[in-house]
Amino acid sequence: MSGNFTESVVEEAALEWFGALGYQIVFGPTIAPGEPAAERTSYEQVLLEGRLREALCRLNAAVPAEAIDEAFRKLTRISSPQLVDANHELHHYLVNGVSVEYLRGDGSIGYDPVRVIDFDDPGQNDWLVVNQFTVAEGGHTRRPDVVVFVNGLPLAVIELKNAAAENATIWSAFQQLQTYKHEVPAFFVFNEVMLISDGLEARLGTLSSLRERFAPWRTIEGEELAPASLVQLEVLIRGVFERRRFLDLIRHFIVYESDGDTVIKKMAGYHQFHAVGRAVDATLAASRPKGDRRVGVVWHTQGSGKSLTMAFYAGRIILHPEMENPTLVVLTDRNDLDEQLFGTFSRCQELLRQEPTQARDRAHLRELLKVAAGGVVFTTIQKFLPETRGDTFPLLSPRENIVVIADEAHRSQYDFIDGFARHMRDALPNASFIGFTGTPIELTDKNTRAVFGDYVSIYDIQRAVQDGATVPIYYESRLAKLELKEDEKPHLDAEFDEATEGEEIEGKEKLKTKWSALEALVGTDRRLALVADDLVRHFDARLEALDGKAMVVCMSRRICVELYKALVALRPAWHHADDTQGAIKVVMTGSASDPAEWQPHIRNKPRREALAKRFKDPEDPLSSSSSATCGSRASTRPACTPCTWTNRCRGTD
Repeated sequence: MSGNFTESVVEEAALEWFGALGYQIVFGPTIAPGEPAAERTSYEQVLLEGRLREALCRLNAAVPAEAIDEAFRKLTRISSPQLVDANHELHHYLVNGVSVEYLRGDGSIGYDPVRVIDFDDPGQNDWLVVNQFTVAEGGHTRRPDVVVFVNGLPLAVIELKNAAAENATIWSAFQQLQTYKHEVPAFFVFNEVMLISDGLEARLGTLSSLRERFAPWRTIEGEELAPASLVQLEVLIRGVFERRRFLDLIRHFIVYESDGDTVIKKMAGYHQFHAVGRAVDATLAASRPKGDRRVGVVWHTQGSGKSLTMAFYAGRIILHPEMENPTLVVLTDRNDLDEQLFGTFSRCQELLRQEPTQARDRAHLRELLKVAAGGVVFTTIQKFLPETRGDTFPLLSPRENIVVIADEAHRSQYDFIDGFARHMRDALPNASFIGFTGTPIELTDKNTRAVFGDYVSIYDIQRAVQDGATVPIYYESRLAKLELKEDEKPHLDAEFDEATEGEEIEGKEKLKTKWSALEALVGTDRRLALVADDLVRHFDARLEALDGKAMVVCMSRRICVELYKALVALRPAWHHADDTQGAIKVVMTGSASDPAEWQPHIRNKPRREALAKRFKDPEDPLSSSSSATCGSRASTRPACTPCTWTNRCRGTD
């Protein structure tokens, strides 16, 4: 498509690529209302109802006509005040079938769902691409460039622009789709994916995707990037709309997440889609009778959707027939990570086909893992420690279809001598292990490879930044030095880790006897005053160049509170006692036994989540937050420009 190409040339090229994938190609006006080959009675009719009814009959041959009619009625009368809710209902019908009740020939009542799509055999479906498909609603008439129909349902829409036109860009196509959603929403009830392109660039998104969430698709087969000589639109069409892949994307890689106020439709990126495919294949091999139980490690950099990738993987493994209704154990090494990941999985129950469960303690964990099959169990790794150090953890299940999914699988606790890996093996001797991490495994880390195996998939920060999945990170050293004897420095981290191995966060807080000396040095009034002054001046200077917010990561909760006081002393207007007001907040957990001056900063989970929503909103005046944990995830937030650490992090998590 080099040289003098127009929007029509781009459209023709797209149709050719679809034709090569086995789609029937039809020019929209030839099937328009009133034409000899018409497939609609009016422009308000957005489905190709004849193709839909034919597919329902073909895919459900044993179902009586009355049940087909009922399923057809439900599909064609989806309605909701919110477009995304109606779309969610349609997606449920696609993936699970349409539930109807009917009378079988033998007089019994049938409840089997009526299938809308055959996900197992793509050839059993009707595949059609229509260009210049006119739709009308509420006095508006619109004509999307290309519409992809499966069994008469418009599951994908493509909007194209001419890159040579001065004012027409890929984002003009994005904005046009937003207008279409507002003016002809009935058409988008049935939409699964949206594609925008100017012939040079191409992006894929969903019904609720904001501009920054329209992402490229850089592969055709597997994880290997497509040659640079191929235009992005060709790669995206061939990579996504190959019929087998498109059905897998719809069935296994779309979720609807609610934050309490809004519902967001999310779809896997190419790195997630192919990583899950490789991980599933590796799991099947590792869990077979002669498998070594080491699935491998998925290294996807922070901010690239690692938690969602884990949920997509879990959903695929749960449904795979070879796994025979497996039990999944999702493992973290901190309570806050356990809560975060559990929240992600809980919002993805449709993928999992069941509700995940958190283990409260060791006894509850043992109870949950003694089931005969099924279940998604969340636990911290510390719950696999025996009651007495040196003892053997009791056998919980000898089953071979148990999969342990470890978050941040590179940590030092995974060893076979007297560490957690040994105790997990004692408890679940035939389980298979897969690790997910946002940071690379060190070459010297033999323990991780011994437990999990080598890399299954790699998506590093360079590719994530190129794809727009994360924003670039620029490091600037701004040191407020400590006074500490040199001979003491090498011992602090090792001694604290040894002293607190096996303890969860609350326990570690009580065991900081040796570590507290360093914390006191870091948190002196003089040093915090210097840090606060530097932060204010740096932040003010940044705001002169660009809008943004800031995150400060502190060594302890005490330092968070003291630094907050130092910042407010410099900028009194930043403070407000109300969570919905103010420009700066401390984000930390605590209890009633904490000091009185900490209590205003201690919030429960709903209040912390409310602050997180304020911080993510670029229009909200909350412009700075202080956290007592290592928070490199802030680099994934475009609104967060400076992210400052007031302690030293050994790697990121």
